[in-house]
Formats: sequence, C-alpha cells, structure tokens
Amino acid sequence: MQFIPSSPFRHRAARACALALGLLASGAVMAHGDVTPQAVDTHTLPQLGAKWLEANPYNEQSPARAEALRIGTSAFNQNCARCHGLEAISGGIAPDLRKIDSDCLGLADAAKKAACLREMDDYFISTVRRGRTRDGRVYMPPFEATLSQEAIWTIRTYIETRREP
Repeated sequence: MQFIPSSPFRHRAARACALALGLLASGAVMAHGDVTPQAVDTHTLPQLGAKWLEANPYNEQSPARAEALRIGTSAFNQNCARCHGLEAISGGIAPDLRKIDSDCLGLADAAKKAACLREMDDYFISTVRRGRTRDGRVYMPPFEATLSQEAIWTIRTYIETRREP
C-alpha cells in the first residue's frame, strides 16, 4: 500500500506517535518519586556514628576517600542514576548534580568558598535524607530510612568527582 503524504491516515499516525512520545516523557518526569532506595554496604569504611556530620568526611585528605569513591560510584548508580543520569549527567528529569556547588568553586575568598561548600553539603544531605515534595508531588523520595550516613556521604564523594570544570 502506498501512502500519500497528505492522507488522513498519515495525520492520525503522526498524532498517535506524538501522543505516545508525550505520554512517555511525562511518565518519566512523574516517575522521579517512585524510586525504591537500594541499601548500600559500607562496612569497609570507618563508621561515622549516629550524629550527622556537617561536612563530607571523605574529602581529599581522608585516607578512606578511595574506598568511599568506590562505594559511592556504585551507590549513585543504584539509587540516583535513574533520575540524575549515568555519571551524573542529567537528561533533564532531575537537576544536574555536576553543577550542585559550581557557584562555590568560583569564589576567590577561601573562607567564603569553604562556607559555601558547607552550605551545599548541608543542602545535599538534607535533600537526600528527607527527599523533595512540592504541591503534593514527590520529586525525590526520602532515602534516610535506607541509606546510612556513610552511604550518603559516599554518594556526595562520587558527585564531587563529577564536577564540571
């Protein structure tokens, strides 16, 4: 059967295809809140205790940084990549985590830069622990019940290695 470019069938098929693509895209955006958090094994790291730390303990000076990065890479892929993208390169569903503290990195004053990075750590930890909900819609589920402090900080460690230059 030969299709004529202006046939009614072609217009119906194009509309049906556009509708299907639109539904898939909107489903992906709304699915951000239905992630099932996956537990992360952090037994090879020093345990941080019950009190939440204010700054990433797995910074560049930490002897546990390499192990934290190894665990954080896997933890990110298990829990975050679905919405924030593989290697933290967002496809538009969720914020691009490579840019989470980009404003801080451009500060020349060392004290202001350190304060800004602490604020970003606080924002990150509180968002991951409690999730994000707006107008009754879950944009990010809370992970505190599943992920330990160690696991969340390892994910932060991984994200720090993904910063855009």
